[in-house]
Amino acid sequence: MSTALGLRALFLVTAGAASVAAQTPLAVRVGSPRYTAADVQFMQGMIGHHAQAVVMATMAPTHGASAQVALFARKIINSQNDEIELMQGWLRDRGEGAPDPKDPHAGMDMSMPGHEMLMPGMLTAEQLAALDSARGVDFDRLFLTGMIQHHQGALTMVATLFDSPGAGQTPEIFGFATGVDADQRAEIARMQAMLATITRSTSK
Repeated sequence: MSTALGLRALFLVTAGAASVAAQTPLAVRVGSPRYTAADVQFMQGMIGHHAQAVVMATMAPTHGASAQVALFARKIINSQNDEIELMQGWLRDRGEGAPDPKDPHAGMDMSMPGHEMLMPGMLTAEQLAALDSARGVDFDRLFLTGMIQHHQGALTMVATLFDSPGAGQTPEIFGFATGVDADQRAEIARMQAMLATITRSTSK
């Protein structure tokens, strides 16, 4: 089950649990985990992170991507757009700022005002320009190399979340973050296999 579908199911479960929790004595509910600033920062940052992956993937049809890479790119577009909507909904439901994925600052780490930098794994403007200039097998190679870098950055973001005191403990955040971790690892393995195939075919 994809992260997006799993998170939808989790939201339904937690929504139903909310009505039960309302009838539960405060003394019982006091120990329930609450979301933290790190949780909010993770969701906000991941929106921009996902948005860049979608930008990269939308290049595939116009840049001569192979059928295999084009199919993988469509999967990226569908799954990450769904997850962006879910993350925005989570943030809005809690009165937190929900970044616009089209905002160029959405993929920036804003935790240190005045020293903003790209979120882990994000491609630089130069890397995106190189990808946009590539065609055919060169596009496939740069796309896969860049997306592996991008996915590894997402794993770093998940690790940072769980290293933050009290973060990643609510059912929604825990489910989403662990789902992202599992999905990104599986996709990295798939992309590494595709990249190895390209390397073998072009070296003959």
